[in-house]
Amino acid sequence: MLDVQVGVLANQAMNHLVSGKTPRRSGNAHPNIQPQDVFPCRDGQVVIVVGNDGQFAKFCEALGRPEWAKDERFAANPSRVRNLSVLNPMIVAEMAKRDRAHWVTVLEAAGVPCRPINSIPEAFDDPQVKHRGMRFELPHPGGVKVPQVANPLQFREAPLRYASPPPLLGQHTEEILSELGLGKEKAGELKSKGVI
Repeated sequence: MLDVQVGVLANQAMNHLVSGKTPRRSGNAHPNIQPQDVFPCRDGQVVIVVGNDGQFAKFCEALGRPEWAKDERFAANPSRVRNLSVLNPMIVAEMAKRDRAHWVTVLEAAGVPCRPINSIPEAFDDPQVKHRGMRFELPHPGGVKVPQVANPLQFREAPLRYASPPPLLGQHTEEILSELGLGKEKAGELKSKGVI
């Protein structure tokens, strides 16, 4: 998804350089390729990325609305962009009729790029997230195991090591004060005044 965001920013920058107009914020929507946004379903949301007129025709077919692809307001991308305020509510109304799983299955089968917007538990249950070990646990001084999220950057020849859990409140205070040049006497004074 980061690649998509970088691509959108590059596209907006190029449009600004060519037109001299600063693009307006559009949230998840693409500024000039439509429909491309997050759409609500009966039980959640799905991000849909229709990249061209052929995909739009497949998208309409999958929604059960093949006539939209022939409608002159929507048949070509420039028309869809101009008429987005009409098209988006129509898409929202159709998408709201079914669950995310239905739409993802139908749209993927039609060759329309889409993905569900997952909750945190759903994200951690994703097979790729599990494969990459993105959730792990560390033993904590309090006698429990603390769940952690791994760094997404992983290198085959330089594996990351997670040696210590999050610290207890104040666990390293004296160590840090010592590094700052405050001796035990000054640390004691700060502690007696309730500063630390």
